[in-house]
Amino acid sequence: MPNFTLPRPARLTRTHKVSAALVATAGCAAALVATAAPSGAETTAAHAPAAVKPVSANGLPMTAKDRADDGKQARAVASSVAAGLKGTAAEKQNHAAEQTANRSVERKALVAPKAAPKAPKAPKAPKATPKRYANNLDGWIRESLDIMKAKGIPGSYEGLHRNIMRESSGNPNAVNDWDINAINGVPSKGLLQVIQPTFDAYHVAGTPHKLTDPIANITAAANYAADRYGSIDNVDSAY
Repeated sequence: MPNFTLPRPARLTRTHKVSAALVATAGCAAALVATAAPSGAETTAAHAPAAVKPVSANGLPMTAKDRADDGKQARAVASSVAAGLKGTAAEKQNHAAEQTANRSVERKALVAPKAAPKAPKAPKAPKATPKRYANNLDGWIRESLDIMKAKGIPGSYEGLHRNIMRESSGNPNAVNDWDINAINGVPSKGLLQVIQPTFDAYHVAGTPHKLTDPIANITAAANYAADRYGSIDNVDSAY
């Protein structure tokens, strides 16, 4: 390969270095003076920011009508937002009120005592069946005694039976057609031989108004004997 030798640069003397430094310093000072002190109104106007004019959606300068429409739209949006906030607040209040009411109902349900179970209904008393009596002398006397007891008329089974057997021998249709009553036209009739005027005067309410009816005849005669002798039991002969 051929040998190349690079030429050596010339060496700067101290004088050259000082001269270069002075030149550089002077250039910087001039640049600073020109920047810091601009001259005249033209420089001020060049650096002033340009005024920005509002434009509409189509890029044209906005008119008074455009600005009024924008104001209406802004107010409508603000009103809608405010209404939405009010509605949200009202919904929150209603929800809170519902929760409070539900908690109140739940507390009442927990605190309220359970209703006592209804007492079972008492079974209805069976209807009393009417007492039945035999359709014979024994049954007539017993039925008459029950009526006499209810009306407060004294007498016993023995006293009734004894006087019936003496007066009619137990025949409810027996008629005496020979004594003084028969002669006077009011013969004695029935089990205890009662005349019609006496029967009418001492008839017991609730019994048939018929002189020869066994129950009506016995109770009327016992009522008369109680008034005249104190009780049918005190009668031992014709009365």
